Amino acid sequence: MTVISSFSKRLGSVVKEIGQKQGFGGWYGPHMAAADRAIRERISMVDLVVEVRDARIPIASAFESARHDIHSSKHMIILNKMDLADCSRTEEWTMHFQKQNHICLGVNSHNNDSIKQLLNVVKKRTKDLKVDDIKDTATATVLLVGIPNVGKSAIANSMHLIGRIDAAEKGKLKHAVVSPQPGETRDISSYKIASHPNIYVFDTPGVLSAEIADADSGSKLALTGAIKDSLIGECNLARFLLAVLSSSDVYKRWEGLKCACDQMLSSDTQAGKLVGSDQKRRRRYDSDHTQDFIVKNVRQTLFKCISSSKLHLEKEEEMERFIDAAFTALCEPLRILNESEENRDNAVALKLLNLYRTGRLGRYTLDLVPRNAQVSLD
Repeated sequence: MTVISSFSKRLGSVVKEIGQKQGFGGWYGPHMAAADRAIRERISMVDLVVEVRDARIPIASAFESARHDIHSSKHMIILNKMDLADCSRTEEWTMHFQKQNHICLGVNSHNNDSIKQLLNVVKKRTKDLKVDDIKDTATATVLLVGIPNVGKSAIANSMHLIGRIDAAEKGKLKHAVVSPQPGETRDISSYKIASHPNIYVFDTPGVLSAEIADADSGSKLALTGAIKDSLIGECNLARFLLAVLSSSDVYKRWEGLKCACDQMLSSDTQAGKLVGSDQKRRRRYDSDHTQDFIVKNVRQTLFKCISSSKLHLEKEEEMERFIDAAFTALCEPLRILNESEENRDNAVALKLLNLYRTGRLGRYTLDLVPRNAQVSLD
């Protein structure tokens, strides 16, 4: 077992244990159970079921709750957040699902062209499924399903905005609530996405089964934000994230950042320009870790930490030492000073997770396409 696998198994075991808690102790509480039942009741009533998955974890983010209730003929898989995943991996996953006779499409819910492509595919698919009802007065229904925080509401909003037909509808737009926190959508709401024929999409709450398939899937679900961080612990997640970053080659792309920054600063100094304004800007946004110059410094620090330890991370204790050192080193670029060790680590973890989940630390696909085994989807 590799070190990264060991870290994944350890975190995944915590996730599985939390999932087995009854009531409000875990994530599968009364609200999610009610949503689960409501979704199952509607599956047979709609024309098309669009399952939204996270492009970073196409297998771990599968909607297991109603897996056996969805007929393959009206099942479509969307790999959302493709802007956060490795492009080549997303293409591999799309081809993999298509070879298994599933309609599959990579999507970025915040990109209009991507949503237009999705909307066209949905229109064509619903038309194919309703070949006997070709009048413009026909109505088709689409059910968006998926685990928490895969972007269903964002997709519903984007399809609704792009799919509106005339200005008369523009002033009456209803929006789905979009939140970075899993479990925020509580009710099933409908949004019109096309006319002639009319097509309505139903946005549903995210449902994550209390029974996680395996520890590896559990760790990936937690890291990508499908489970509330407070249940797992931000520091635990950030430590696993650092292990993931150290096992990838993405950090190598940050090698030249220091030289580029130094060259720019040197040029400004020689010209007698921008030094004062640059310092003022840094003071003004001192606590905003999303500023470009702070992100560059974070990348530079991670490159130094990983590259200096890369040859010595074969054992768990060595990985633990690297992670501890990285937490300490990141305090300066993240502007976390004069804090107790516990508060410092929590602050580093929160900011590091945010940068990872918004793509500022690179694009990562955690699930790899199986080479010699088929993934069962039905």
